[in-house]
Amino acid sequence: MTVLHRGAPPPPTGVSPDRPRVTELRLSAFGRHRGTTVPLGPFTVLTGPSGSGKSSALRALEALAGLGGGAALADVFPDPPRYVPERSRPDAQHRRGFRIGCTVEGPAGPVRLDLAVQAEPELRIVGERLTGPGITYLETALRDPGRRDVQAAWHTAGSVPVTRGPLPDDLLGTALLPLRVAGRTEGQRRVLAAAEQTVVGLRSVFACDPAPARMRAPGRVHADRLSGGCDNLATVLRRTRAECGTRHSLLVAAARAGLAGPVADVLAEQTSHGAVRAVIDRGDGTSTPLDRLADGELRYLALALVLLTGPRVLEVDPAAEVPEACQSLTILADGLDRGLDSAQSTELVALAARMCARGHIRLLASVAESGPAGRAAPAQGASVVDLKP
Repeated sequence: MTVLHRGAPPPPTGVSPDRPRVTELRLSAFGRHRGTTVPLGPFTVLTGPSGSGKSSALRALEALAGLGGGAALADVFPDPPRYVPERSRPDAQHRRGFRIGCTVEGPAGPVRLDLAVQAEPELRIVGERLTGPGITYLETALRDPGRRDVQAAWHTAGSVPVTRGPLPDDLLGTALLPLRVAGRTEGQRRVLAAAEQTVVGLRSVFACDPAPARMRAPGRVHADRLSGGCDNLATVLRRTRAECGTRHSLLVAAARAGLAGPVADVLAEQTSHGAVRAVIDRGDGTSTPLDRLADGELRYLALALVLLTGPRVLEVDPAAEVPEACQSLTILADGLDRGLDSAQSTELVALAARMCARGHIRLLASVAESGPAGRAAPAQGASVVDLKP
């Protein structure tokens, strides 16, 4: 896999360098990827032909985020054999697997997390390394295949330089360190700082792929945090319109630029049946229900709403113990321009660039190889990564 990186932008102004953020994704053996390194800026666009691994790159980061939030390995990889590299041969024990990793930068400096996952004959983490410049914070290895744990060693730097103990083989060891490390020595405190930075950087990830077919159904009244498929778009529109007039005005402006026909407002109200229905107010006494919009219009409106909101509105699980000002929300959008026309794609890329420049969100998106979104991205200051088979 060849990676061509174009247009790395400077850091956005007004962004605290102390916010933990994922700055690199590594796919050393994952699906079609062999030794692929993807640098991640505030706004990163993946391009490349079909089959180049754009979707699997986003999937890897989504899985790491789930593990960072405490999810079990089977929950983030429900079909693990599909990620084993093609033509990968099993070893003498009939084992096959894959490797992924990332770098999270923040107050503790650059911290690297690397995972070796066994997919067959049973799913388990067989190796994990958490490292910084010149230091290994945590290292695990599978010593006894008959046991459901791995042997872990973490940095102590006290009277005993390294502490050893077992950790589960289906959970991310880094996320468990705060439960195992006392923090009494300077070395232990460094381990805790590196682990916390990694977990905070990974947890605030929202994977978004609007599904127009589901978005046309009336929304549930109480489902007011936007799901990844945006099926409860109407309910969230009602909430955001009531809570923040400024952001709603920006959404209306985006709708005006990307939807067919005049747009005076985007409204949502509860129906007599207890559901929530959204409409486009045309400003001339007429309105268009959202379920009458084309697929591309629905995806465009949903993605614009995602870019204009935040973790309190989106269905994410950020680290509650860390102030919101110290976290960066990362949005994953596979097929950002799917179903959009040229004008919608260009407008959405421009909106993404403006929002990412403010520093409140980061965006990793895949687009069609030669579509208008890919052409507009460099002009908007996005970092473009071309994946070539």
